[in-house]
Amino acid sequence: MNPATASLFSAIVEAPFGAVGIRTSADRVRELVYLPRSFSAQAPVDAVAEQAALQVSRYLREPDFRFSLPLAPAGTAFQQRVWQAIAAIPRGQVLTYGDVAKQIRSAPRAVGQACGANWFPLIIPCHRVTAAGGLGGFSNHDDETGFHLGVKRWLLSHEGVKVYG
Repeated sequence: MNPATASLFSAIVEAPFGAVGIRTSADRVRELVYLPRSFSAQAPVDAVAEQAALQVSRYLREPDFRFSLPLAPAGTAFQQRVWQAIAAIPRGQVLTYGDVAKQIRSAPRAVGQACGANWFPLIIPCHRVTAAGGLGGFSNHDDETGFHLGVKRWLLSHEGVKVYG
């Protein structure tokens, strides 16, 4: 990884599936990003990044860990409704895009798009939302053999969900 790439993140935490990049500014977490194994750990550059890195590391060890981080405002009013519904899904459980859509009176495709637009994966656990007949997509990626679905499989397994496919 070159210095220009490293400067994109306020911290990088190594994870079993690769890494998690953390972006912060103005004393808030701005974004979490799933990164491939080619990214190595990067020390936090500020107090918020340090707190986020500690909490991400703790979640990766303890699936019941609950995040408590200052998040930057993000998303449309609709996306925020979807994310609120997703945040209420308990660890070890999943809902389908259709289930979430019924809860908020919307359409499954719109829920999937809001999941893909989630700036705070892990904190807002969009990996807990699946298609009716399988994993569905993840982080706006739906390649069955791709990196992002591998992350989704790992996260669900980490949380005690039997993963098929």
